[in-house]
Amino acid sequence: MDILAELTTRRALCIVRAPAIPDPAGLAATLVDAGLPILEFAFTTPNAPDLIAAASEVDGIIIGAGTVMTAEDVRIAIDAGARFLLTPGLRPEVAREANRQGVPVVLGAMTPTEVATAVDLGATAVKVFPAARLGPAYFTDLHGPYPDTPLVATGGLNAGNAAEYLAAGAVAVTAGSGVVGAALAAESRFDEIHQRATEFVRAVTE
Repeated sequence: MDILAELTTRRALCIVRAPAIPDPAGLAATLVDAGLPILEFAFTTPNAPDLIAAASEVDGIIIGAGTVMTAEDVRIAIDAGARFLLTPGLRPEVAREANRQGVPVVLGAMTPTEVATAVDLGATAVKVFPAARLGPAYFTDLHGPYPDTPLVATGGLNAGNAAEYLAAGAVAVTAGSGVVGAALAAESRFDEIHQRATEFVRAVTE
């Protein structure tokens, strides 16, 4: 599975953080139906490996693990069914283990130096956070010295501003609590999640 090709084509992925997700398969199926099939469950969510395993059974889902901090996290995530990994910052240990196992990893960065380090560590793409605080122009600026580095905009994005980051050079953007809020996930409010996901997809593809 080529996660970079999927991100480039779909332009968006969904990051879910919630204290409880009682129906991960139902959530995954909802996002697939809404056209947002790239889904990351953060390791800060309780029982994240079990959530990944359950969601991975859904047809059409591209499931990943986020907030991966250690080599052991890498192994646990892959065993659970994660097909890609994300980190909140530079994690050399994670990058080494992911590269050893042949699983794509998107490393987190903010500064130009961190972006360069992420590339040197073998990142498939670089997740730039916090995107909303940095602004779309920051992505244009980063592509000056790093024109070929795939950047993923993360943090504070919604259907109203996500397209600006794509126009500024981000290869993809992340849908977070604006699409799958903690309460929506915990209460399995899939109709509302579907509506929000559809609006987000429309915003980044039209």
